[in-house]
Amino acid sequence: MGFLENEKGAKMKEKVFLTAEWRKLIMANYVIDPSVLVPYMPAGIEPDHWNGHCYVSLVGFMFNNVRVKGISIPFHTDFPEVNLRFYVRYQEKNEWKRGVVFISEIVPKPAISFVANVLFNEHYTAMPMRHSCQAKDEKLNASYLWKTKGKWNHLEVLADAKPEALQEGSMEEFITEHFWGYSAIGQHKTGEYHVEHPRWDIYPVRSYTIECDFAALYGDDFAFLQQAKPVSVFMAEGSAVKVFTKKVLSVSF
Repeated sequence: MGFLENEKGAKMKEKVFLTAEWRKLIMANYVIDPSVLVPYMPAGIEPDHWNGHCYVSLVGFMFNNVRVKGISIPFHTDFPEVNLRFYVRYQEKNEWKRGVVFISEIVPKPAISFVANVLFNEHYTAMPMRHSCQAKDEKLNASYLWKTKGKWNHLEVLADAKPEALQEGSMEEFITEHFWGYSAIGQHKTGEYHVEHPRWDIYPVRSYTIECDFAALYGDDFAFLQQAKPVSVFMAEGSAVKVFTKKVLSVSF
């Protein structure tokens, strides 16, 4: 379990809010001008870079074995999610915390959307969704689908069935090893929560298809992704995860 410090510098155990497994994470990663992200940046947070660029990712994955404060909620333990996110960092004392900010997160259950929006100040939307993962001839075919305005969007990959270890200094490491979530609460307040998981193995992707109405789902700022080609697409195996209780940062300028 992680630790926080109180105002006197004493270490305190963080409280676990949610446990789950995140599995078969498809990640399509695009270069983005950091100026596009300014309106979505929580107070006190700044863009994170890899090899001189900022990135935004379209991510699809499975949420499995979900427990909220140790309690399993019937019919809400296993479901897919698709989100659009970008990468940030926050300096606390002399430490840089590397995290993510979500533009929007899609789930199939309205109750999940409600809880996440109220408790974590996120931007969840409930939509009809489908998912599939099948192994054949030493290949994995995985897909996530979501329906908006009467049309099915999808994120799909064909990958090697044998995963590889995450490489030090790789783009895959940059994308997957952000362990904090940030959300805007007000002009001078930011929500922060810690996510804990081990390093993830990676399935090399051989081919992919992306059909996503970025403008309709995420607004005009992200409409350019409709024609953009991702600089990388990969699938991570995932693992068990812990999401710790959110705290509020008061930021002064």
